[in-house]
Amino acid sequence: MSQIASVKNLRLKFAGSSSLLFKDVSSSFYEGEKVLILGPSGCGKSTLLQVLSGLIPNSIEVPIKADHITTPNSWGYVFQDPDTQFCMPFVDEEIAFVLENLQVPRNEMLEEIRKYVDMVRLDLEELHTPVQTLSGGMKQRLAIASVMALQPEVLFLDEPTAMLDPEGTEQIWDTIKSVASDKTVFIVEHKIDHVLDFIERIILFNEQGEIIADGLKDDIMTTYKQQLIDQGIWYPGVWEDYIERENKQKPIEPGYEHKLISVSQFRGFRGKSVKLKIGNVDVFPGEWITIVGENGAGKSTLLHSFMQLIKTTGRYMIEGQSIENINKLTDYMTFVFQNPEFQFVTNSVYEEIAYSLLLDQLDGKIIAEKVRGLLNEFRLQEQKDQHPYQLSMGQKRRLSVAAAIVKEQKIVLLDEPTFGQDAKNTFTILELIEHWRQQGTTVLMVTHSMEVVQYFSTRVWKIEDGALMFDGTPEQFFQKPSKKLLFEK
Repeated sequence: MSQIASVKNLRLKFAGSSSLLFKDVSSSFYEGEKVLILGPSGCGKSTLLQVLSGLIPNSIEVPIKADHITTPNSWGYVFQDPDTQFCMPFVDEEIAFVLENLQVPRNEMLEEIRKYVDMVRLDLEELHTPVQTLSGGMKQRLAIASVMALQPEVLFLDEPTAMLDPEGTEQIWDTIKSVASDKTVFIVEHKIDHVLDFIERIILFNEQGEIIADGLKDDIMTTYKQQLIDQGIWYPGVWEDYIERENKQKPIEPGYEHKLISVSQFRGFRGKSVKLKIGNVDVFPGEWITIVGENGAGKSTLLHSFMQLIKTTGRYMIEGQSIENINKLTDYMTFVFQNPEFQFVTNSVYEEIAYSLLLDQLDGKIIAEKVRGLLNEFRLQEQKDQHPYQLSMGQKRRLSVAAAIVKEQKIVLLDEPTFGQDAKNTFTILELIEHWRQQGTTVLMVTHSMEVVQYFSTRVWKIEDGALMFDGTPEQFFQKPSKKLLFEK
């Protein structure tokens, strides 16, 4: 096998960071290998992919030093955040842009575009659909389709299914396995159950960015299981181990003394189109409602509607007040976006957490104490002086949650807060949310994790085609009753 990529004595340091990300990292990769890069959030997995592809330092300027770096000639890269790789405003144009660069004849383009859209099962009524109207999961499918259209010899896959529902995740990995069997593939992925039958080699990093193991898949998973546990890395059976270790009990359901949120004949609009319909529903203090459904079903739209980020109609009450009479909605509720970068407004991690407190003109000592506490809780002390955009996706997600909850509002809306997280940080975030819930905070959380639904939520909403179609307990949800609780369709 010929060598296709390599690094020797790689060192790298981000501005604002007090330490090196990599310390003399060396490794070589060969044609046809399927390599999984494992490690805790923030250890440098995505950064290594960007170095091996040549994105760093050729397109992304980062101070870097190495004795030698070899990069492949023909490659495609799927980013964690699909928005970062789109060049065109419409779905068909995005794939056509790739095909034009490959000099595909114009009369063959429509058929080729449909081929790649069908390959990733991106279900669209119209190919000429604006990219920004797609859900996060649908955007991930489009990003994968555009990279597949390149027909690269090497694939760099940086959590390509992070925003997909369980069925979509399985479909995409089945597609990747079928089209990439003869390619060299580098994978960063937390949901490793889907890739263990595909990869042959694992490189295991610790949280200091050091390689602690590099070898055959079976050897690493067997010999280094304790290191996987210690580093908080996902592995098959990690949820079962966590539940047993923590003796996790079913959450105690809250009382239902008074309604916190009440909506009736509620609609959410994207432009002039109705994208969300809810008949009648009430939310009570201390509930943890997990919102589930397929990609594009309307889960994020529901949160956007409650947060009044899009136009709504119908009755919407918070603590007995009509939404029209509430001057400052953020005094009652806070929101964590699916894409954490959408909410960053400052130049450092510390400033981002402190921002809303500064707007409220709180005492400087109180602000400093609150920010230090959240930096510790969300494991961001080392990154406090870094720009938010320099963080890993997992760190960005933790920062977005920390900045959102710093004012301790009564209602927290969370759009997939655990995606891109390692096991340790996932459990930390969930335990923090449960702590807030026990103090009376009401949580509405979009998730694709059935484990979160089963072990943490007190109530489940299922969204189908923009309508609330199921409202019940986790036990009722997993029983899959033949008669659903139907709301206006």
